[in-house]
Amino acid sequence: MDMAGNLVILGGDLLALLVMFQVTDLLGGFTRPQVLVMFGLSAVSFGLADLAVGNIERIRVYVRTGTLDTVLVRPLGVLGQLLAVDFSIRRLSRVLYATAILAYALSAAGVMWTPAKVLLLAVTLPAGALFFSAIFVATATVAFWWIESGELGNIITYGGRDFTSYPLSIFGDWFRRMFGFGLGLGFVAYYPALALLGLPDPLGLPAWTGWVAFLVAPAAAAVAALIWRTGVRHYRSTGS
Repeated sequence: MDMAGNLVILGGDLLALLVMFQVTDLLGGFTRPQVLVMFGLSAVSFGLADLAVGNIERIRVYVRTGTLDTVLVRPLGVLGQLLAVDFSIRRLSRVLYATAILAYALSAAGVMWTPAKVLLLAVTLPAGALFFSAIFVATATVAFWWIESGELGNIITYGGRDFTSYPLSIFGDWFRRMFGFGLGLGFVAYYPALALLGLPDPLGLPAWTGWVAFLVAPAAAAVAALIWRTGVRHYRSTGS
């Protein structure tokens, strides 16, 4: 996807958010600049993950055509090879656009910067990218069992991106518990944003939650790695 396409997609997501603020001053108890901080954190994290591992979605094509067989016989890591095949630097444009949105949001929200908050931001973005990368890999691995799993993967991956772009407080209790806490999506942008903004959590979690949210990402990556290894072992060559 070219730079213009990335701008259109990200712009559409941003426009959908801004339209909501045409009918309300607060969304889930937060102002527009505050929600934009959450949106920006999510967008940058997702953009970095898409740049690094987004092409893993093509694994279902490799499984269907048998192309994966040629990768497996090489004495190199399977995942690394697949990620290198269709790597596109053009996806960097999404990261740049998202970074501009985040920079504006942080300024408009009046974040009071301290060394600790600078460190938090520096940790939150790669942690969020790692979390989304884990989702990309885990959902793509389903193709080892179900080749036509692309739509399911898109629902989880891109649905997760949309979920993290908004405050947890706008979602229903069961939905919030399942996706925000069960899958850990609430720790990608929402809680780090609260810590950066110095705001209390309307849901009642302590203020330090945003400072440890990044610990969820390595756990997600470990689960994704386990799923990936299981999928590779399960794979049967088209010639077998």
